[in-house]
Amino acid sequence: MTTPPSQASAPAPASAAPHLRHLLELLATDATEDDFKAVEERARIAGVPPADLAETGRAVASALRVRALLRTHRRRERELTALFDTATDLAATRDLDAVLQAIVRRARRLLGTDTAYLTLPDEEAGDTYMRVTDGSVSEVFQHLRLDLGEGLGGLVAQTARPYASPDYRTDERFRHTHNINAGVFDEGLVAILGVPLLLGSVHGGDRKVIGVLFAADRTPRAFAPEEVALLSSLAAHAAIAIDTARALDDTRAALAELGRANEVVRAHAAAVQRAEEAHDRLTDLVLRGGNVREVAAAVAGLLAGTLSVHDPGGRPLAAVRHDGGPVAADSMDARWLVAAADESRTAKRAVPRGGRWICAVLAGQELLAIMVLHRGAPLEDADRRLFERAGVVTGLLMLLRRTVAETENRVRGELVNDLLTDAGRNPGLLTERGHRLGIDLERPHLVLVADTVPEARDRLGSAAVRHLFGSPPGSASAEHAGAVVLLVPAGTEGRPAAGDRPPGEAARAAAIQLGHLTGAPVTVAAAGPVAGPARLATAHAEAVRCLRALHVLGRAGGGASAAELGFLGVLLGDDKDLDGFVEKTLGPLLAYDAQRATELVRTLRAYFGAGGSLVRAKETLHVHVNTVVQRLERVEALLGPDWNTPEHALELQLALTLVQLREG
Repeated sequence: MTTPPSQASAPAPASAAPHLRHLLELLATDATEDDFKAVEERARIAGVPPADLAETGRAVASALRVRALLRTHRRRERELTALFDTATDLAATRDLDAVLQAIVRRARRLLGTDTAYLTLPDEEAGDTYMRVTDGSVSEVFQHLRLDLGEGLGGLVAQTARPYASPDYRTDERFRHTHNINAGVFDEGLVAILGVPLLLGSVHGGDRKVIGVLFAADRTPRAFAPEEVALLSSLAAHAAIAIDTARALDDTRAALAELGRANEVVRAHAAAVQRAEEAHDRLTDLVLRGGNVREVAAAVAGLLAGTLSVHDPGGRPLAAVRHDGGPVAADSMDARWLVAAADESRTAKRAVPRGGRWICAVLAGQELLAIMVLHRGAPLEDADRRLFERAGVVTGLLMLLRRTVAETENRVRGELVNDLLTDAGRNPGLLTERGHRLGIDLERPHLVLVADTVPEARDRLGSAAVRHLFGSPPGSASAEHAGAVVLLVPAGTEGRPAAGDRPPGEAARAAAIQLGHLTGAPVTVAAAGPVAGPARLATAHAEAVRCLRALHVLGRAGGGASAAELGFLGVLLGDDKDLDGFVEKTLGPLLAYDAQRATELVRTLRAYFGAGGSLVRAKETLHVHVNTVVQRLERVEALLGPDWNTPEHALELQLALTLVQLREG
């Protein structure tokens, strides 16, 4: 039986399978939604039976749901990757700015916004400032500062909740200000999402907002919940980064403070150790009876500088370097040094002056000495206290030595009084007593006699002891016949001493220092040096006469020897060195006459003999008056311009008389 022609030519219905496979291909390529919807239309055109076409429509709907789910998973994967990268950055980097910049940049990229930024509160200024921006083009916006509670960020910070504004310009949920609007409008922002940076437990309720993270577009936009959640996650990382950085800063600050405390402890321990060492060394010096120079050397070594000790008048007593090397001459002015010591005495501490440190050595309010420290390094508090403690020890040592010296001097003073009262009665016994007391009367001594105004006489005796404090062994002083007598050894061969200075120079130096120590003018006369009890007593008598002459001449408060008083010295002196007086007074004229066969001495005698008349002098000399004038001009050139003053004229006439007597 054959098939009818109509049935044999009928085509087979179209299959839906190719269209379903195409849906899978579209899913694999993440095609657009329109591509998926076009599959059902193509199936209808291809003649897919109605039942299969309905199934194809349901398959398209399912494919779109799968596509949406895959897109969500991919987005979540990107977000999780970004969060993981952020956490990795946070763990690997200690630079807070770099971490915050990365968070803001990722927020902008993941949310696809035009810009992102982060603000932090400034607790000192009491406002909020822009910390990090990404995608910003406005200088005004990048340096924006706003008061707490202002703008969308203020709303986020106050409520600790995210806020999204699809159109910032028309949003009335937060307080607009001219300052914020100017920045936002200059940047051109419209849609803004802000989330808080929170610290604290989620369940504890005690959470603190430490900043706000923003994402913003320059066109209106509604932010989806998942975008809010993503930005909140990034904000949580930013909060952790800020908190970690602050913790690290606190740790660093604590470590730095601990380091400084350790330095202070070490410095204090070193200062205590040095103080103990200084105390032991200085105490040992005092107990051993050390002198001022030894104390100065110990302190210079401890403080690594150059130390000098001066008397109350500023004159040096000792100077040493810490390394024992020679001390260069210091150009300090004595008056400047005394003034600096007064400042130290008033302040009761060492004071810095002119690159040096000055410390007054005191006994109560009495200035015993002045210590001067010079070193290149600054003097820290511990070293300054050590320097001041050395001043106390130096003062104690000087007081002890002064007490011993005063005790010894009282015994020696009895010998001096006996020597001056009756030196010729038993000179051998006096010499023997002197040897027992350390005074060699057979050695040459200068004899100085000093007196002062009545109101200061009770201080002159102790001042004399202090004046002799730095003198060589064998010095002595005593109060005798209303004045103070000082015996100062002069040097013998190979044994130089303070008494080697000329008598007049020694007298002037003593007058200056004794005047400073007593606080009143002191007049000093000197004689010698001589040796032996009898000659010492004679020199004392000469010095007493010289002292009276100084007062008669109005030279109280000064010092001199008989030889320096001209013809008065000749009259007052016991050795009557007439030839020396003539040579001192007329020596230049005598030498000139001898060398050139001139008659200057004869002309001068004629001039004085004529009462200073040139006319009568030329008649005596039988020369022209101009010759007399020329000869007197030569006299002035040889003797000085004051040769014709009354004082010098008298000395010249006395010397001319002695020459005439000697020639006769």
